[in-house]
Amino acid sequence: MKKTVLVIGGGIAGMTAAARLADLGISTVILEKEGEAGGHLRQWDRLFPTRRPGRDVLDYLSQDLNGKADIRLGAMIEEIRKETGEFILTLQSGETLRGDAILFATGFELFDARKKEEYGYGIYDNVITSAELEAVFQSGRPLMTDQGFPPKRVGFVHCVGSRDEKVGNLYCSKVCCVTGVKQAIEIREMYPDAEVFGFYMDLRMFDRFFEELYFEAQQKWDIKFLRGRMSECAENQDHTILLKLEDTLTSRPLKMTVDLLVLLVGFVSSAETLRLATMLGVGIGEDRFLVPEDMHIRAHTTKVPGVFLAGAVKGPSCIPNVIADAAAAAMRIHQYLVHS
Repeated sequence: MKKTVLVIGGGIAGMTAAARLADLGISTVILEKEGEAGGHLRQWDRLFPTRRPGRDVLDYLSQDLNGKADIRLGAMIEEIRKETGEFILTLQSGETLRGDAILFATGFELFDARKKEEYGYGIYDNVITSAELEAVFQSGRPLMTDQGFPPKRVGFVHCVGSRDEKVGNLYCSKVCCVTGVKQAIEIREMYPDAEVFGFYMDLRMFDRFFEELYFEAQQKWDIKFLRGRMSECAENQDHTILLKLEDTLTSRPLKMTVDLLVLLVGFVSSAETLRLATMLGVGIGEDRFLVPEDMHIRAHTTKVPGVFLAGAVKGPSCIPNVIADAAAAAMRIHQYLVHS
């Protein structure tokens, strides 16, 4: 089949879909804005719930894709348009590419924790995000406070940028809760004498073996989870963080000091995704993720013939679901090209 698909995004969705399309005899071009494929998976040390190295999955996807697609790294897209059934894509370099179909596999961005000023990110030394904590684990360095000391008490704040009307994100980002559980265990493995607390609205362990990991965190690692709404935090003179919250089970105000505060940031759609989708007339939901033609039975097609969606571009998702979704999208694209 002499057809070409332009895959926008070289993360796990784009890599998976391109490999499956190639297996079906369809030429694919992956357009990745970063200097390396792999997306956010490149920043993950160990994956939940098994805590296998993230590199295992990335290496598998890379080997599976090897030689099957034309991968353009550092590819910044200036314009996309559709003319007489063909998609014409112009890069900032001036190069023009043509394709018979387009797959949006642009994934997500992490919520900017600076928008929650009451948590002190970007203001206080010892407030970090879950992504920054994962980078420490990946580096192999010991976790330290900004002053160079091992933390004796660590707090995790759940749902930062998710389920929050104030910032305009009413949806659950799905994986933040289990990320907090996994990372809390890893801190206790690193520092067995440290106290670790999780502050949550309610815990959503939605997938297989997530609940078991949560029980392990409590029973084996003595991690304490408090159902509490964080109101604000402040920095003490010694750079520890004073937390003010309400225990929503007892309706009592609480104060606690921690050496390190970790904000479990959620998923948001990227401005670049929205810009490109608008050019093609692809639907954008109230949550700012892209909208498929029918979320139940046509979850990969859009109202624009020849434009398809895969992975977290449609909303928060976990790695196994993204890989399965991308493979299904490839089959939909194949079906479309056979009949177009």
